[in-house]
Amino acid sequence: MEANGMNGNPVCPKTWMVESILVTILCCLPFGIVGIVNAAKVNSLYSAGKYDEALRASNEAGKWTKIGAGIGLVGILLYIILVVIVGVGSSL
Repeated sequence: MEANGMNGNPVCPKTWMVESILVTILCCLPFGIVGIVNAAKVNSLYSAGKYDEALRASNEAGKWTKIGAGIGLVGILLYIILVVIVGVGSSL
């Protein structure tokens, strides 16, 4: 953990809340929800002084958010490829 410098406490880990919400809305609902649940835990655990658990929740939120975004991007690419193939096939 990084120290804040003023009082020596570790800085609060990234929550990933905004990213998790965007993934939930735009890409992949199930993984985004898991990201939101873990992101919601970060600040409360940090405030309770459970720095290691807050960092673990942040890492989990980041992991599920990135997985959801990756699956969403792959799905979009597959859709584009399908549209191109069907479009080319119908013009022949």
